[in-house]
Amino acid sequence: MEGEIYNFFKVCITALMSLCYCYIVGRIIPKGTRRLLPILPVVALFLYLPLNLSAVNLIGQTSFIISWLGNSKLLLFAFGKGPLSSDPPISLPRFLAIACLPIKIQRTPLKKSPQRTQNTKDHTRSPQNGHHKENPLPQNPENIRPKTILLLNYPIKALLFVMLLRVYDYGDHFHPNLILLIYCCHLYLALDLILSSIQATARAAFGMELEPQFREPYLSSSLQDFWGKRWNLMVTNILRLTIYEPVHYAASVAIGRKWAALPAVMASFLVSGLMHELMFFYMGRVKPTWEVMWFFVLHGACLVIEVVVKRKCGTKWRLPRVLTGLMTVTFVMVTASWLFFPQLLKDGVIKKALEEYAAAGEFLKDVGRAVMSWIL
Repeated sequence: MEGEIYNFFKVCITALMSLCYCYIVGRIIPKGTRRLLPILPVVALFLYLPLNLSAVNLIGQTSFIISWLGNSKLLLFAFGKGPLSSDPPISLPRFLAIACLPIKIQRTPLKKSPQRTQNTKDHTRSPQNGHHKENPLPQNPENIRPKTILLLNYPIKALLFVMLLRVYDYGDHFHPNLILLIYCCHLYLALDLILSSIQATARAAFGMELEPQFREPYLSSSLQDFWGKRWNLMVTNILRLTIYEPVHYAASVAIGRKWAALPAVMASFLVSGLMHELMFFYMGRVKPTWEVMWFFVLHGACLVIEVVVKRKCGTKWRLPRVLTGLMTVTFVMVTASWLFFPQLLKDGVIKKALEEYAAAGEFLKDVGRAVMSWIL
């Protein structure tokens, strides 16, 4: 345990020093190919860093945050795009936070109280009646839900996460398919809790208003809604900037703007599948079997079909939201149980991750006993 923590700190320090180097490069070299060339060695280093770890939970977080998101942000930064680029340039601490953490700054300022809303001087004219109307709040569920619900949201999710960990102790009494569905819930809760904790730390340290990473994906009404507006929005934003927009532009020239979104969507899912395969390789250290890639190919194809059907049928044949929501969540969980999790089971990744959770729990218990004995 101590050796793995030491290796993790070495990885973090190496990443921070590399990002400081990239920040200096960005200040002295103009954007474009000239800036890209000195940044490419850092991209290669970020792909190598997860191989220095053996704990699958640390590998998963490091490969996701550094090898995927961090590299994507650096490649965008090389060409003066993405969250690391601004005019004037952002400070070094903020550059490091945005580059090495899965966070996205809230661009639209939030109104803090009804009184401030009434006194604001920022108005827009309503196209319907010509009267002045105040700017609406961003369409962020966290701005609409009562504060009590927000305060209880993550404690409830943490409790559910702990309860799921206890369920695995009795896994022999459950049907294997039910265990796979539990893995779906476990994955969502783990990602949401980890990314929200990172967000809270960044918000407290830098005073930045950050966009949420998840927006209740279990309430999705369609695959478009699930992948585009609710599930892991940091990845959605990065794929939009790095893959979707360039492919959309090229496809607009080749086949016209009307259908350019379809190959752009498919390309985004293909890249996402490749990156997930890379992350699974880091965690399992075995040759890919490509089930995860097929999971994203299937979802990309189904989303393309969904877009085409909606364009052809319009609103005349739209199904009730309750039905489409149930169909969407069921489709995601069933296909994940079929294609996404079996590779982790075969590689022993999930078993090892659960053992690490148990070891971490015992470590925290020992720390708690030591603290209590010292106090008493």
